[in-house]
Amino acid sequence: MARTPERNSGAAGGLLVYMENMKHFDGPNFEADVLKAAAPVVVDFYADWCGPCRMMTPVVEQLAGEYAGKVTIGKLDVDANQDIALRYGVMGIPTLGLFRDGKLVDRLVGYPGGAAPIKAWIEKNTNLVPSPATEKTATG
Repeated sequence: MARTPERNSGAAGGLLVYMENMKHFDGPNFEADVLKAAAPVVVDFYADWCGPCRMMTPVVEQLAGEYAGKVTIGKLDVDANQDIALRYGVMGIPTLGLFRDGKLVDRLVGYPGGAAPIKAWIEKNTNLVPSPATEKTATG
């Protein structure tokens, strides 16, 4: 049986760049990295056992690369950080929370099915658009 090439083989370098832009938040760094951040921060409240969370992960990683330098995007494991999830009223996952000036300003609950609705939500809340150079490499 002949082996077919991996579908992601052409984008391996791009994936690595996106993963480097993805932050991981937890109790010790949440205040400094999220609440005291100068730029807007999108927090992906997730759990490893959550199927929709796993579907959202590659989309969030892609967007972390596209918005690098404009919006910080990262993940927070709700199982390991239950106090933070409860503090911000996270009752279902995945939930994306957008923080600005130390406050949760909006949330997007559930996996919306792709990057476009998440981009629209980020842009609505930040008045920013992704960098065309990184967007081109992500889609092409």
